[in-house]
Parts: sequence; structure tokens; C-alpha cells
Amino acid sequence: MGTFSIWHWLIVLVVVLVLFGGRGKIPSLMGDVAKGIKSFKSNMKDESAADASGKIEDDTSSAATTAAREDKTAKS
Repeated sequence: MGTFSIWHWLIVLVVVLVLFGGRGKIPSLMGDVAKGIKSFKSNMKDESAADASGKIEDDTSSAATTAAREDKTAKS
């Protein structure tokens, strides 16, 4: 009971073949789902990279603005 028998593996194989194999609507649907997941992941990576670079630019510009304000108040 603790290990998988040959019947368990055969059932898993049949399910995988039905979902991903052959020429039917289900395999094309599964392929489309896989493409969608890959696209989603790549867009999330691109978005997080853009957010990270945007935060650095924002921090730099705010630091420069703060430094300029401090210089103006120090001169006054």
C-alpha cells in the first residue's frame, strides 16, 4: 500500500496521454495552457525587472531632490 503498483503508473500514463498526446482538442488545449503560463511568467519577470529599475531611478531622483533642497536651506 505504501508504494505505487503497476496499475497506478498505467493510470497516470493514460491520463498523460489523453491530456497531452494524440490529435484532439484536449492536447491542443493543454498546449495553449502551457504557452499561456510561459507567457505569464515571462511578463512577470519583465515587469519585476522594470519595477526594480524604476525604483532605483526614483530613489536616485528623490535623493538628488532632497540634497538640492538641503543645499538651498543651508545657503539661506
